Amino acid sequence: MPLEKPYLDVPGTTIFDAEQSRKGYHLNQFCMSLMKAENRARFKADQRAYLDEWPMTEEQKQAVMARDLNRCIAAGGNIYFLAKIGATDGKSFQQMAGSMTGMTEEEYRDMMIKGGRSAEGNRRLGEDGDAQPHRQPQGSAGRKAGV
Repeated sequence: MPLEKPYLDVPGTTIFDAEQSRKGYHLNQFCMSLMKAENRARFKADQRAYLDEWPMTEEQKQAVMARDLNRCIAAGGNIYFLAKIGATDGKSFQQMAGSMTGMTEEEYRDMMIKGGRSAEGNRRLGEDGDAQPHRQPQGSAGRKAGV
């Protein structure tokens, strides 16, 4: 019997739980390998060859090569591990976060200085909309979120 996970319905958020951890284990281990200079050099010299040393899915490898961090997260990546890819590319965490939101680094910085994104419009499935249409409702969909 599958575990009910009402916490998964946070609009615009992929929750990194045990299931996501298992899904992204090899992706995250690859990211951690980038902490060593010799591994960063090997990755930069031939990304595909280095990625092929890891038992990751093709989707995970493609997401890394595209530097699509949102796809990496959907594929089980954890942002704290994925930051190693950005560091390998000489990117700051702020630059990475901006790329994930479709903003420039400056736009992202300015938004965060002003207090971050508005909570307006955040809702659970069943609350006048489809906050995450790709997810199936997990039980009591009509219940209000305690946000």
